[in-house]
Amino acid sequence: MDQEPTDYKKQHASVEVVSLEHNETGGSDDKNGSLAPKIIEEPQVIDHALERRICRKLDFRILPLIAVMYLFNALDKGNISNAKTNHIDKDLGIEGQEWNNMLSIFYVPFVLGGFPLSLVIKKYNAANVIPCLMFTFGCITLLAVSVFNYGSLLAARFFLGLCESAFFPGIIYYLSTFYRRTELARRLSIFYSAANIANAFSGLLAFGVFQIDNSHLKGWQILFLIEGCLTVTISVFAFIYLPRSTATAKFLTEEERECAVYRIKTDSSASTGDSVNFRDAVKVFKHPVAILWMLQEILIGVPLNSINNWFPQIVASLGKGTAMTNLYTVAPNVWGAVALIILCFSSDFVKMRSIFIMIGVGVTLIGFVVFGCIETKAHIGVAYFSCFLMTTGASSSSVLTSTWYNNNTPNENRRVVISAVGVPLANAAGLISTNIFRAKDAPKYVPALGITAGFGGAAILLVGCLASYMAFDNRRRNKAQGVNWTFKDVPTYLLAEGPSNPNYRWIL
Repeated sequence: MDQEPTDYKKQHASVEVVSLEHNETGGSDDKNGSLAPKIIEEPQVIDHALERRICRKLDFRILPLIAVMYLFNALDKGNISNAKTNHIDKDLGIEGQEWNNMLSIFYVPFVLGGFPLSLVIKKYNAANVIPCLMFTFGCITLLAVSVFNYGSLLAARFFLGLCESAFFPGIIYYLSTFYRRTELARRLSIFYSAANIANAFSGLLAFGVFQIDNSHLKGWQILFLIEGCLTVTISVFAFIYLPRSTATAKFLTEEERECAVYRIKTDSSASTGDSVNFRDAVKVFKHPVAILWMLQEILIGVPLNSINNWFPQIVASLGKGTAMTNLYTVAPNVWGAVALIILCFSSDFVKMRSIFIMIGVGVTLIGFVVFGCIETKAHIGVAYFSCFLMTTGASSSSVLTSTWYNNNTPNENRRVVISAVGVPLANAAGLISTNIFRAKDAPKYVPALGITAGFGGAAILLVGCLASYMAFDNRRRNKAQGVNWTFKDVPTYLLAEGPSNPNYRWIL
């Protein structure tokens, strides 16, 4: 089934479309030496009713489970912030800069481990490896119940970062092997919204757990115990339940499997099922745009991690107690999930990424600026509204950035690598956010809010520059070939070499 589904093409050969007759450079030469398009019988339009049926089956089979998986991934990563509201720092004797060091240590293995572990995911199949990673970090959360001092918590956070490093890029790669490029953002939004729901659910769960009166365990220990047990249970189920590929998905009919494979070859991957080729994979960074995407990940990562790691502390400046502070984090995080889905669905509908990234980051930037400029206790309503603005674009900008460079990387090996570097870099920005929120600036953290907003502004400028270059380059390529193509007009299986192929077109 990894070969091109020729039977499916013969059944639908009555559909006449424009494609390419390609030589080794990806085009055909005319008398002037330029690349000229030709008409061949290579159908790109297929039975839409069949496609919808396939997507519906994939959605119901894959999305709910991976959303739950990511919810517990986010819970295990971010529960330390809730634990602090229950005085884990005092219980373990953590003082001053030690707390920031403990948060920072998470990101060191998170960044370094993402790349090699993602190659393992590509080699041994994402549906096998990702549940195993989840089982491991669930066990680490359970072991964290027994931490007894600063050093033991530091070690727990280090190994948690290592095991979680490839989880998100692995999921992005996994979904890209099932869905077309213009279908990916909305699926990732549903998946990633679990992180926002996790932040909201974590606040609710912490609020409930911290009411438990137990003489043997602290509230934060009970929180770790519950979340760790659930994570391990879900991981075992996921290993059994997740499909390994479209070609082997037993819940699809034979016709649906053939169509599903063909969909990916024409509008997602240059090839499927290839072995890992490290030398070819790292070629993705030969193009300057890929390097700028990595810079973009860092810039948008600072607002994202400021929300993920410090939102309860930001809300605490409203002057509410421990229980109410956790409760007040719920509504903004739920809104963040809703905004994420709205922006990503809109992006898929318009078939553009850049403009929606800029909208999301812009609204989040405004939220940080407003919160930092007002007296929060005197203007609680405005301050709390700005919390909703903060969460509006923090997650959506991250999802759409990951979708953007995945959409523009047809080669599977290179797509795995760029996600394995990009996603950890966005999280590595947590090293910045954890060190700008200084204890001496509590409770409002005005310098940190200003720095976070500055990174957001820089991200908007960079995205605008990248989108302008891509639009210019597409026009240049069209003029050279005498055509008016967009990315939709070129099948991805012709584009393994990416932008070096003259027929390549950017998705803006």
